Parts: sequence; structure tokens; C-alpha cells
Amino acid sequence: MATMTQFREQTIGDGRPGAEAQPILRQRGEEIQPYGALARYPLGLNDDVRAASVKALNQILSDTMVLRDLYKKHHWQVSGATFYSLHLLLDKHYEEQAKLVDELAERAQTLGGIAIAMPHDVAEMTKIERPPRGREEVPVQISRLLDAHEQILIEAREAASKAGEAGDAGTDDLLISQVVRVNEMQVWFLSEHLVDTPLVRAR
Repeated sequence: MATMTQFREQTIGDGRPGAEAQPILRQRGEEIQPYGALARYPLGLNDDVRAASVKALNQILSDTMVLRDLYKKHHWQVSGATFYSLHLLLDKHYEEQAKLVDELAERAQTLGGIAIAMPHDVAEMTKIERPPRGREEVPVQISRLLDAHEQILIEAREAASKAGEAGDAGTDDLLISQVVRVNEMQVWFLSEHLVDTPLVRAR
């Protein structure tokens, strides 16, 4: 089998242009940073603090990725009289969760860690209950979302408190100002859809 150098020589020798643009395909190699290892950045935080924050961020990240996708599942599968309004609301919440996913992942990387990324790894790590593949009733869909929100809020507040006490103000700020605030607002919007009030005539 010809080497890339031989290929270039042969191609150039034939007088055909574009030999240098030939892609080198199917490459594999050793990991340059194993999951769980930290790159050393001059952040003024010791390794134990960074490792603890990265671990907590990855748990919240994995659960947020599942919540994000749960929103998209229900966005597609929602049905009934409130279809239109919920279809739009669920997609709006999906977009907001997708933004949080990116913020959480980049924070883990900023601390020198590795952000959890692939679906099979997320599935192993998440604490969010797995839904069925099929369609469920609207109250069940909303209840699943609320349960996931509560799990993330508990994790985020605990992780923020520990990060703040350890001097990791950046992680503390991200978790409170973005993760907690966005999830609390979404909980409010969803919860009101489960209030059993009359639509036309008062009781």
C-alpha cells in the first residue's frame, strides 16, 4: 500500500493538481487527556477544588442534557387541546436548556476538566428517570419534566454552595445565576399547566 509521500510523488509526477489536499482518513490515537484528569491552567484554584467542581458540573451537565432532550421529545409528541401553546413553550425551554448545556460544558473545560459529551456516557451518568419511547399524556409529560427540574435544582444549589465555600466563585455564579434561575422559571411555567381550574364556568 502506498504511503502518503508516495501518493503525493505519484500524483505530482502525473502532473495532476491537488495532491496536497488529499485527506488522511480513519485516524485514531491515544487520548490526549483522559476523562477525570485535569489540565493545569493558572486559575488560582487548587486541583482538589477544580476536580470537585468538574465532577459536580458533569453530573448537572448529564442531567441537563437529558432534560433538554426530554423537552424536545415532548415538543414533538405533545397532544390535546393545549397542543399549540405547549408545543411552542416546550421548544422555547429546549433552547434555553441547550444554552445551559453549553455553559456547563465550557465551565468544566475552563477548569481544566473534560466535559461529558456522548449520549451513551450521559445515559450511564444521569439520575433522570428514563421515559418510554412512546407518547404519554400531557400531565405525565409535564410531571416528568418537573421531576427532572427538581433533581437538577437540588444538585445545582448543593454544588454552588460547595464551590463558593471552596473559593470557586465562577462555578458558584454559573450555577446560581444561570442554571438555578432558568430552571426555577421553567418550573413555574410548567407547574401552572397542572393547576385544575375551570376553563369556562367558575365553581
